[in-house]
Amino acid sequence: MRKDTIKSLIALKQHEMPFVVIHRDEELPLNRKKIITIPGVRRCGKSTLMMIAINALIESGVPMKNILWIGFDDERLNKMTSDDLDEVIVSYMEMYPDVSIKDVYMFFDEIQIIEGWEYFILRVYKSYCKNIYICGSNATMLSTELFTALRGYPLEHKTYPLSFNEYCRFKGIGTDSSLEQDRAKVRNAFVEYNQASAFPEVVLTPSEMEKLQLLNGYFDTMLLKDIAEHYEIANLPVLRYFVKRIMANLSKPTSILAIYNDLKSQGLRINKDELYRWADYVCDVFLFVRISKYERSLAKEQKSRKKYYCIDNGLRSAVLLPQSDDNGKLLENIVFLHLYRSLRPADRIFYFQESSECDFVVQRNERIDELIQVTWDMSDDNTREREINGLLEASKATRCDRLSIITIDEERSLERNGKRIHVVPAWKWALGKY
Repeated sequence: MRKDTIKSLIALKQHEMPFVVIHRDEELPLNRKKIITIPGVRRCGKSTLMMIAINALIESGVPMKNILWIGFDDERLNKMTSDDLDEVIVSYMEMYPDVSIKDVYMFFDEIQIIEGWEYFILRVYKSYCKNIYICGSNATMLSTELFTALRGYPLEHKTYPLSFNEYCRFKGIGTDSSLEQDRAKVRNAFVEYNQASAFPEVVLTPSEMEKLQLLNGYFDTMLLKDIAEHYEIANLPVLRYFVKRIMANLSKPTSILAIYNDLKSQGLRINKDELYRWADYVCDVFLFVRISKYERSLAKEQKSRKKYYCIDNGLRSAVLLPQSDDNGKLLENIVFLHLYRSLRPADRIFYFQESSECDFVVQRNERIDELIQVTWDMSDDNTREREINGLLEASKATRCDRLSIITIDEERSLERNGKRIHVVPAWKWALGKY
């Protein structure tokens, strides 16, 4: 009976090919003879990347029957175990006995739902097929255990909500024109992007009420299914409060101990070590990305308070009531996400904090490559001096002279203490037009 279900799911997806999708900036590699893993937060477009890859395969002449797609989040497959996964291959071979399995392109969506799936994937890769694509919304897709099990075979392509360039594409806004009126449209689009959600489905939804419903649904699913159910957490009210506290502290170092003491003062019983585990979990499901304070000592770095950046501004605003001072925090979050997208495996982002602060210390190829401050507006003298002083102190500590301040509008160069500081409008910076 389950084989009939699998066959119908395979046939239904093939009937939808080629897919109608909006292209993203990144594309998956084709014909690399590797296991391609596509981790990322729920609903950020991982499946769409696989659809774009399938369209490219079809355009290159690959027959649709040579493409196997199955989504394991279908409720009809919710009782599958790793022992049952072989039925997928058997079902496909029964459907297409004339197709050599080595010529098949296999796409497995949300396969991490099945415990022990990585051993099935390795077996298929070694015995049947060399072109395998897998995506999922849990960090087991990134774990060292996974890479140990798959013995170095995977190529990883992390996926995120829309970049600003992609957001403009989804909105039908051109970004190449030099006309002043078109530049104004792009600038206005960035102000909207700073406050809105970048989840593809939400961007394409016209109703503000429906957008809010979608985002709250995403958050509840992440909280209840991806975190509470997956990590067996029963204390949902405290978990929800914990996540909201981290969201509210956006752009500031977060003390898990302070949250623990706050909960304790309210008479809520929770183990301190458990809260530290929860801090790992919220990053494991890609709801947050955290960074450490820049320190020359690794021990000091590991002990430093972490900053947590939210994967999507609109999601945060849907969960929290937006405050009047949120624009600057949201802009810093957008800049961080843009930087984070650009990182290669050995690259890192830190924050700097001594007598002054610098928002981002960007390390590339084992050296500090760039220092960035983010502020919504720098017209106030005190704000301008604070941002400049933070850059200069961080420059002295890191010996990095590539200095930038990103604001919503301002564009110029400053000279201070023999160092040049580039002040860049956020929309230009996000599009690489500076």
